[in-house]
Amino acid sequence: MNSMSSAPGAAATLLQGKKVLVTGIANDQSIAYGCARAFKAMGAELAITYLNDKALPHVEPLARQLDAALLLPLDVTQAGSLEAVFNAIGARWGVLHAALHSIAFAPKVDLQGRLTDCSADGFAKAMDVSCHSFIRMAHLAEPLMREGGTLFTMSFYGAHKVVEHYNVMGPVKAALESSVRYLAHELGPQGIRVHAISPGPIRTRAASGLAEFDALIADATARAPAHMLAGIDDVGYATAMLAADHARLLTGSTLYVDGGYHVMS
Repeated sequence: MNSMSSAPGAAATLLQGKKVLVTGIANDQSIAYGCARAFKAMGAELAITYLNDKALPHVEPLARQLDAALLLPLDVTQAGSLEAVFNAIGARWGVLHAALHSIAFAPKVDLQGRLTDCSADGFAKAMDVSCHSFIRMAHLAEPLMREGGTLFTMSFYGAHKVVEHYNVMGPVKAALESSVRYLAHELGPQGIRVHAISPGPIRTRAASGLAEFDALIADATARAPAHMLAGIDDVGYATAMLAADHARLLTGSTLYVDGGYHVMS
């Protein structure tokens, strides 16, 4: 983790009074945690989710540290779970200004195998958890974003170019980024912006499921123009800035936070 734990100067109030939902925190190395830190540092009030009872001991101290107003269970594979989160937000706040979707999954055998060999069930599961749950989130967030708002999801360079060992997640993230554009089009008239955030490789628990991940980190670091990769706080502040009113005319984009890695062939 890098040291950008507080927003300097005027940035500390850019999200003052904003209500923000953050999903997908697994531990203090999660990209979603970096985003939550940035939202909080810029003045937002947070609702945070955790996957299950096993995850709660890892997430609860972080939510307490961030003074989260709500800490809620969320398993998007369980019927009614996402709806319960938004019902709780509606009851507590009655409004929502931003929501971060940092949720992805593929069965290990399909993730680590060739796309050519991916099972129908594995592909459907990866698409439902990693892509369609974001669409469902947008559907539930829309009535709470009466004052406008911003929806974020996490993508990766493998959505556009072949990245060795990314396998089934490449097509899934491509579908996710396309969904971002269509949601931006549909929700724009309500003042709701939609973005995909595309960090470079970061050592998170989710990334540990990718084969040869150390090699990917080394290659990306060597080839990125900055010769360094983003940490979770770098991603967090880039994301949080897009939730500010100053960014109200930015929507439908994929923002790369990867030291320029995506521009290299």
